[in-house]
Parts: sequence; structure tokens; C-alpha cells
Amino acid sequence: MKKMTWLAALALGLAFTAGGTQAQAADAASNSVIHTGVYIDGIDVSGLTAAEAREELEAYVEEMGAETLTLKIGDHQLQPTLSELGLECTNLDVTEEAVQLGKVGNIIQRYKDRKDLEHENKNYQLEWTLDPALVSEYVANECTQFDQEAVDAGLEKNGNSFTYVPGTAGVLLDTDGAEAAIINYIENEWDYTEGSVELPAAIDEPRGSEEELSSIQDNLGTFTTSYKTSSSSRSANIARGAELIDGTILYPGDTFSAYEAVSPFTSANGYYMAGSYLNGETVDSMGGGICQVSTTLYNAVIRAELEIVERSGHSMPVSYVDPADDAAIAGTYKDLKFTNNLDTPIYIEAYTSNKTVTFSIYGEETRPANRTLKFTSTTVSTTPAPTQIVADAGQPIGYIVVKNGRTGLVAELYKHVYVDGVEQDVIRENKTTYQMFPRTITVGVAGDPDLSNELQAAVATQDEAQVNATLASCLARMQ
Repeated sequence: MKKMTWLAALALGLAFTAGGTQAQAADAASNSVIHTGVYIDGIDVSGLTAAEAREELEAYVEEMGAETLTLKIGDHQLQPTLSELGLECTNLDVTEEAVQLGKVGNIIQRYKDRKDLEHENKNYQLEWTLDPALVSEYVANECTQFDQEAVDAGLEKNGNSFTYVPGTAGVLLDTDGAEAAIINYIENEWDYTEGSVELPAAIDEPRGSEEELSSIQDNLGTFTTSYKTSSSSRSANIARGAELIDGTILYPGDTFSAYEAVSPFTSANGYYMAGSYLNGETVDSMGGGICQVSTTLYNAVIRAELEIVERSGHSMPVSYVDPADDAAIAGTYKDLKFTNNLDTPIYIEAYTSNKTVTFSIYGEETRPANRTLKFTSTTVSTTPAPTQIVADAGQPIGYIVVKNGRTGLVAELYKHVYVDGVEQDVIRENKTTYQMFPRTITVGVAGDPDLSNELQAAVATQDEAQVNATLASCLARMQ
């Protein structure tokens, strides 16, 4: 028999005990120190326990979080720290593997691992990633600040003709692509230096070619209202609202919101305090009078026969159009919205002159020349305003305030279609209910108990003549 090598003999001699000692070695390894020559991501962890090595690595991760990453967005750059992007190490448990090197496995494996360390260091690599939520937040809040939306082509109206104004392209960040590029760089390309990533962006093309907008030639609908009795502040608000809408182009399928176009109602946006309707009364509010703008536009739109998406009446009829002919704006719960349901774009013109406001809708006329429209307002029903008499114990006898009421009204607006002057169709455009507000008489009843009781008894009858007679009697006896 050939002479056995000493290594083979050693292996044979220990073979019977290898099974038991392997499990014991694994248990002991977790409480022992790492062999000399073991590194993790270039950090010497020799002589450290697994817990000590992990503590070293956690400090290392925090240190690496201070490194910056240059994000290139066109001509712009941002340099967030990696901690801002949620830098994380996904395999810190590599310390357990490091401490077991040369201590687990069969006797031959353990011997080989130790011998290898005598000739060459062992360097475990850390694996890195970023917190997707923090990356998404950073991209949304910081990287998109350089977005430039396209400016659509426009038109300038000069007399009866239009001049084409070319649009300009914009650049918009691909946020999903940017997030993926940032995370991919750290996970697969990062070499621990201050690297850079070019973030993807897309060209935002402007809408409206010269050929497309050349179809806008015809007046599809026009309407004018007067505000000759309005204050200077209300007049200024109407002019400002018209200015904000003038020149709007809507492409096929676009929906227009009057509220979005004319808000916010602030002094910074050119508005003043002026009268507006609230619960049956006229009160001052910022932008008062803007409803005359939306009402005038509404009438131009229905004459152009565009699709009305949303429209609300006022709480009571207005003076500048017939009932059911109005369109109120109130916060976000009352708005005028309409859609360009034509196959070609439209242009909205608005202007004020001699205390009148005019809206015109321009586009390509496809309706027959012998087809005409007429709109009529019809009152369906009325609800008279009753008188309510209220006793006010906080006011003295002799105090009396009368607040006029308003008759409730239900009205309908109809569109009449004529061909060659002959009525062909009648279509109801809307049905509008205007609230009834009662006439109120507030009577003070504070004073002499006997007179007060007598006056309150008269108020309880809700008979205005009796209240007036009793009040006169009370005042005469108080003299």
C-alpha cells in the first residue's frame, strides 16, 4: 500500500469525529473573533466579534451617507447626499459569515480557509441600495423644479383677422425613469466616489400647428351684457375677469373651467371688493361682479352650441340677463364648465367697452347658413315672499328694522332652432330655481315688562298692522 500523505492521514483520523465537531464549531464561531486577514468592503475586521464588526459597518454606512450624488437634469444639477436618498446596506449580516470563516465546515474546509488567509486576504463586499420612497420624494420635490411645460401656439386677433403665434417646446422630467436610474446607479455602478447620473427627460411638444389654427375664422356665437350702473370696483373686476379669459384656445375635447381661469380672487390678481349675492342679499366680496363675466360667456357658448358640462344659477335673478340666462361662480361648488365638442379648435375673445362686456367664440362654422337660433326665458312658477315678524329682546322698544324679501322663481331657458325662418325644434337648455327669501320685520321688545309683554303678544300674531298699532301705543305711553 502506498504511503499516505500526512494530510490524508489527518483527515482519516478525524473523520469519525467530524460530524460532532462541525456543529460544535459553528456554535463556538458565533462567539469568537474574526480571523486575521478578513475585510468587509475594505474595512479590516480582524479580531472583532460579529457584533463588533456590525457596529463598525453601521458607522461606515452612516459615513457613506454623507457622500453626494450629482443628478444632471439638462443644464441643471442637484447634489443630494446619499442619506437624503435613504442609503441602505442590504447584507450587514455578512459579519456572521466573516466570523465563521475557518471555523465551520469539515476539518479539511476549515484548514483550507485558514491556509488561504495566510496567502491572501478575504474581502467581503457590501451590497447597497436606496429607499425607493425617499428617492421618489426627492425626485418629485426637487428634480421636477426644472420642468418647463410647452407653451402652446396661439393667435392674436387683429380686427377681423388672426395672426399665428408659434408655440415653444418644453422639457419634462421622466420621474419614473429618474427614480430607476438613481437606484440602479447605486446598486450596480457606484464605486464609492461622488458619481453622477443623467436623469431622463422628455420633450413636451406644444399644441397647435399653423394649419390647424388656420381653421379659426368664423364667429360661432357672441353675447354682450351691460354694467352701466356698477361701481368702479365692480367694473374693474369684470374687466379683469374678461382679460384673464381673452385669447383662450380650446382644442377638440378640451374642457374649460371659468373658475380656474379667473381665480384666485385676490388683490394680487387684480381684484377689488365689490357687491355680490349671498343668501338673498348683496354683500361686498373680493371679485364681486365676476358672475357677470361667466354669465356673458355662458350665453356666447350656448350660441356656439358647445357642450355645457356644468352651470349653476344664482340664489336670485340678476339684473343683466333674463331668469335662467345666468351662470354663477361661487368657490369651487358653482362653476361654468364647457367642452369643445367640435372637430376643430376654438378661440375665445373677451373685451369691455363703454361699461359693456362681450364674449365671442371663433372657430370653423359647419352649421348651415339658413339655420338660426333664438333663446327665450320662461317663468314656470313663482313663490311669493311672506312676511316674518321677529321679536328682538336685545333691542329697546321702538327699534324696528324691515328687510325686503324676494319672490322665489322657477324659470327655464329654451333654444329655438329655425331653418329658413321656420321653427324646426325647441330644446330646453336648463331649468333654474331661484330661492324665496321672506320679508322680515325685527321689533325690539326690551324695556317696561308690561309693554314688552304686550308687544311680544302682538308679534306672536304675525299681523303687521296689529304690531304697528301696538308699537305706536307703547311708544305713546312711554312718553
